[in-house]
Amino acid sequence: MAQSACNAGKKLIKIDVSSDSVCPWCFVGKKNLDKAMALSKDQFDFELRWHPFLLDPSARKEGINKKDYYKNKFGSRADQMHARMTEVFKGHGLDYDLSGLTGSSLDSHRLILFAGKQGGDKQHYLVEELMNGYFTQGKFIGDMDFLVESARKVGLEGAAEFLQDPNNGLHEVNEELMKHSSNISGVPHYVINGKHQLSGGQPAEVFLRAFHVAAS
Repeated sequence: MAQSACNAGKKLIKIDVSSDSVCPWCFVGKKNLDKAMALSKDQFDFELRWHPFLLDPSARKEGINKKDYYKNKFGSRADQMHARMTEVFKGHGLDYDLSGLTGSSLDSHRLILFAGKQGGDKQHYLVEELMNGYFTQGKFIGDMDFLVESARKVGLEGAAEFLQDPNNGLHEVNEELMKHSSNISGVPHYVINGKHQLSGGQPAEVFLRAFHVAAS
């Protein structure tokens, strides 16, 4: 769980996460990060901020068949990649679901930044809802009903009204992309206490070591 308050005797660990809602390794990395935070909650308090990254800036807003998209993009490697992700997700007790549509994740990033204005915990929980729905339930990341329902589940207020105007939050997303994504080539990417960087779906042990280094 993301904690924003710093209790007496605990050091504060600030984590900036750049990710894309349609990146499976970002979900794996989040699961491992959550585990690391849970294991070290007696030593540290945590403050998380999620930042957007677009793996495919030209992805279609209306969405296309997920399996077809991966076949077209990765060719013969698609089945191997699917098998690998299925295995990794199973290790977290999750079913990797390739059904449904994929497409532009821009609206999800608008919503995630909107959630951040109502508190880091809501933002963190929203990312969980969005990724869990997209990767394990065949939900479409561009479906407004799915986005609004995910927001409702985490107690995010005003999501439907915010998303109705496609320009709401767009400037903020573009600013964040320039600030946090322009110098990285892939996600997930983590910056811990503003200086220590990690990339990829790292295991919990790597995060734990990074917390101690950052706090020393």
